[in-house]
Amino acid sequence: MDEKHIRRIGELARKSRTPAGLTEAEKAEQAALRREYIDSMKKNLRTQLDNIELIDEYGVHRPLPKKS
Repeated sequence: MDEKHIRRIGELARKSRTPAGLTEAEKAEQAALRREYIDSMKKNLRTQLDNIELIDEYGVHRPLPKKS
């Protein structure tokens, strides 16, 4: 997700608070951009969690156990 998309999410959020509000097309765009942003954040978090290693008392590095 690049800066341009994040800026557009902010623009739509500000416009939604005005008396004119958003058109149906802008509401759909806002929902799609929000979903894309959330999916991007989840992917980044998952990548970070997958790279965490625990070190046991013997100094052995082990990956963080996965939860289903």
